[in-house]
Amino acid sequence: MLWDMCVSGKYWERHKLSSVSQRFNKGDVAKLRNRLGMFSPEKNPWRTIRDAIGNVPDPRENHGIRDHIFRDGARSYPGHTGSDYDWPSKTIKAGGHGVPGGENMIRYADNSLRYFTVFEAKKIQTFPDDFIITGAWGEAFRQIGNAVPVALAEAIGKELFKTLEKAKIRSYSLISQALKSHANLESEILVANR
Repeated sequence: MLWDMCVSGKYWERHKLSSVSQRFNKGDVAKLRNRLGMFSPEKNPWRTIRDAIGNVPDPRENHGIRDHIFRDGARSYPGHTGSDYDWPSKTIKAGGHGVPGGENMIRYADNSLRYFTVFEAKKIQTFPDDFIITGAWGEAFRQIGNAVPVALAEAIGKELFKTLEKAKIRSYSLISQALKSHANLESEILVANR
């Protein structure tokens, strides 16, 4: 993520935003470039809040999204700062007001804050847009906060399936070998008893 933000600038290009120089101290950018080197990291960058919800309309606008409802009252105080829009989200916590750290709030570059909508929290947790979560805001956040991100569950499930398939093939092979051994043993017993 830092490579895309500070070295290549691809993050800002992807989101059609101005250059990195306006968002980071030039000395810090130079240090990062020296630390990260000339070559792009092999793995994909982390997803930021902007990556997850950047194409979602402002919840104060008329948008027609069922669970994308603006919730006023987000406040910042020491230790309760929200998740910066251009960084990965803090963990979506199960609960509403009074959550330590302000995990259910977005902090924009101008330091303005607002609460995530249920729709945005679902997108951060990689739920499909049409997935329905019922209940009031706090109840919905309890469900979303207690959920494993869908993309993570899918990745783990796929790896588990591959592992079980390999194990199944191995166990079939072992069973086949055992049956052959048993058949050979029976043949030897029959020959010996003649």
